[in-house]
Amino acid sequence: MWQPSSRYPDPAIEVIDPLFEKYRLTTAAVERLATGFRWAEGPVWFGDGRFLLWSDLPNNRVMKWEESTGAVSVFRSPSNFANGNTRDRQGRLITCEHGERRVIRTEYDGSVTVIADRYQGKRLNSPNDVVVKSDGSIWFTDPAFGISGYYEGYRAQPELPHHVYRADPLTGEVQAVAEDLRSPNGLAFSPDEKQLYLVESRARPNRLILAFDVGQDGRTLSGQRTLIDAGPGTPDGFRVDIDGNLWCGWGMGHHELDGVHVFSPAGRLIGRIRLPERCANVCFGGLARNRLFMAASQSLYAVYVNTQGVAGG
Repeated sequence: MWQPSSRYPDPAIEVIDPLFEKYRLTTAAVERLATGFRWAEGPVWFGDGRFLLWSDLPNNRVMKWEESTGAVSVFRSPSNFANGNTRDRQGRLITCEHGERRVIRTEYDGSVTVIADRYQGKRLNSPNDVVVKSDGSIWFTDPAFGISGYYEGYRAQPELPHHVYRADPLTGEVQAVAEDLRSPNGLAFSPDEKQLYLVESRARPNRLILAFDVGQDGRTLSGQRTLIDAGPGTPDGFRVDIDGNLWCGWGMGHHELDGVHVFSPAGRLIGRIRLPERCANVCFGGLARNRLFMAASQSLYAVYVNTQGVAGG
């Protein structure tokens, strides 16, 4: 059962390496903002409206939390089993839908534009997570989680291997930038966008966070390597701060690992935020992008930190 900390610093925020000391606020504690969901995913912050959206995936809806009042409401239902969310550089909502097996953009008037639903004439599997680069290109992962059953989508046979894709902002062309991976999941760019980080959820013997070099053309990847071996843990989604640290949703199997793990740009574990539930995904928000929102199984948590998320993250 969730119990908020009654003392500062919050013991749930654990310093593993002295490098993490500068990022912990000693008078900020982990807060639970809402609970009662089935599988919380894909948080995205709307600073202009002072609200957060996130997916309640098996319940086939997108939820909304308002900063000024703490009110929780349904933003979209049904959501076509929405999973990952982000915003483009014009502030529009970008969403991965398991149900329709596509990536969409919600326009200012509420209408929906399909960004990608096929590759080389074949249906995508179930787009999972998504980020937008500063050039406006949309990068997303396409594992088969949403078509493996009826809990997070609709059962179907995959038509494509598990790729990472890039959708061109001008032509709309969809290209595979990393091919035939073992269930690619969360992804994020380094602050200078010279590296792309990616969770490989079905890597063996352990799950991995991979790093790729982004080509000078801004649209190709090379130099695949393992940045982080998750060992007994399960990384899912993550975001990067302005110093290049990775704040990763973590958990499953070993409850003492549940929460968020923070890694330096070199892949060293420096800090941990312990939660009573497995954390799927995170984002930075708040007035100064210094509040970490954590979508964790049945609940939404938040904590203020002494850094900021990169713009667009």
